Amino acid sequence: MPGEYLNTREVAEYLNIHEKQVYALIKEKKIPCTRVTGKWIFPKRLIDEWIQTSSTEGFEQLRERAGKSEGVLLAAGSNDPVLDILLNNMKQTHPGFYIFSSSTGSTDGLRLLGEGWTDIAWCHLYDPKTGEYNLPYINTYVRDRKVAVVHLFYRELGFLSSPGLHRPVRDFADLSGEGIMFINRQEGSGTRVLLDCRLEERGIDPLSIRGYDREVYTHFEVGLDILAGESNTGIATVAVSKLFGLPFEPIVRESFDMVLAQETFFDKRVQGFIDTLKSPEFRAKVEPLGNYDFSESGRIIYSTT
Repeated sequence: MPGEYLNTREVAEYLNIHEKQVYALIKEKKIPCTRVTGKWIFPKRLIDEWIQTSSTEGFEQLRERAGKSEGVLLAAGSNDPVLDILLNNMKQTHPGFYIFSSSTGSTDGLRLLGEGWTDIAWCHLYDPKTGEYNLPYINTYVRDRKVAVVHLFYRELGFLSSPGLHRPVRDFADLSGEGIMFINRQEGSGTRVLLDCRLEERGIDPLSIRGYDREVYTHFEVGLDILAGESNTGIATVAVSKLFGLPFEPIVRESFDMVLAQETFFDKRVQGFIDTLKSPEFRAKVEPLGNYDFSESGRIIYSTT
């Protein structure tokens, strides 16, 4: 059935790698595939499972190494340019303290935390039933651990448009318009959850959006894809708009939070991270990015009893 099997070119595009790297993976027997009538084919379902397994195995190796170091914590989940700056600033203000972070998307960040693969989850998951962020998902993904949710900052998420687009995207209905080529975020990311909720609320068929099936893993990649001309609109943070000079139309002001086990909250590395978050030096560095609200940063907004 079309779409269930990929050829080498399609799997290279799906993994965002060069086709030569696909052949190298085949040679090393590291990727699920089979040869039919002289051509390599890749079952998409097995490719998705392979990506998930590879991600978990990577965390397992990191978990083992991190356990041997007193200066390292592991984090996974959403991403933001301000978070990247914050983590780098912490290296300067607290030498020897490290938080190794992987951009897996908010949902996988919580899942990895719940399964014990990571110490921290970054998330901004919108719940359409309550209108809240993150808290309604805790019991689903982190059931057997007492956790704390620490607010980091509020940020604006919105539509980015190419400067050359004849009419910037201002609403979800515009995404299915003529001449629009969208770049999407991966399934399970907070941005994708919000997008799918809004499309369902408005009765918009995702298949009517050209590019809906093209996915990237970070806000930076959304901006880069637009700059490269591969797409002309996507959803990302206002920071990406400022950094890349792309027109921005706000969608929502959302809470970007840190979820972690209660005992981890008192870890000196986490306290160093929060100290850096509150420092005047960090605030001054990110001020030019605008539209970030740090008024409640570091506040515990939820704790398992």
